[in-house]
Amino acid sequence: MFTALRKIQKDKGAEPSEFEESVAQAFFDLETNNHDLKPDLKDLFINSAAQIDISNNKKAVVIHVPYRLRKGFRKIHLKLVRELEKKFSGKDVVVIATRRIVRPPKKGAAVKRPRSRTLTSVHENILEDIVQPAEIVGKRCRYRLDGSKIMKVYLDPKTRNDTEYKLETFSGVYRKLCGKDVVFEYPTAEAA
Repeated sequence: MFTALRKIQKDKGAEPSEFEESVAQAFFDLETNNHDLKPDLKDLFINSAAQIDISNNKKAVVIHVPYRLRKGFRKIHLKLVRELEKKFSGKDVVVIATRRIVRPPKKGAAVKRPRSRTLTSVHENILEDIVQPAEIVGKRCRYRLDGSKIMKVYLDPKTRNDTEYKLETFSGVYRKLCGKDVVFEYPTAEAA
């Protein structure tokens, strides 16, 4: 287990939970046993992992990775998620980069907050990470009469085969992480 613990590095030296250790062990097993992923997984590690209830019988595994390693994870995303879903049978796996939200500076402060650290920017980027093999091709915000708001996100129809079974998971994870309701759809082709 000692070698699997190098696959998880928590902030400020905090101890990983039992579930996080099992995810780190799964990463280590993939690195040692899977020859396709071995060179790519060698330098990659995770920050944390959590299990989220989506519906009454469906669960999702959310894996947070360091922001600076997100490109390495995106390169092997499809293979990695497929292998992890085999290990955690019956659970969808979502990989998200860890981002920080910085509060606005006080009036008269000399330092400015980077645009990428705003709440809106972080939520937009989390949405892109959640739907990862697919690309977002459109967004619509719908306001109901009772004042509630629903965002419709349209995904690229080319990746429909890879993501269609996970649409409920995507909306459940985004609701849990950001507190916003999202409906994922594929745009319909309009006949001219």
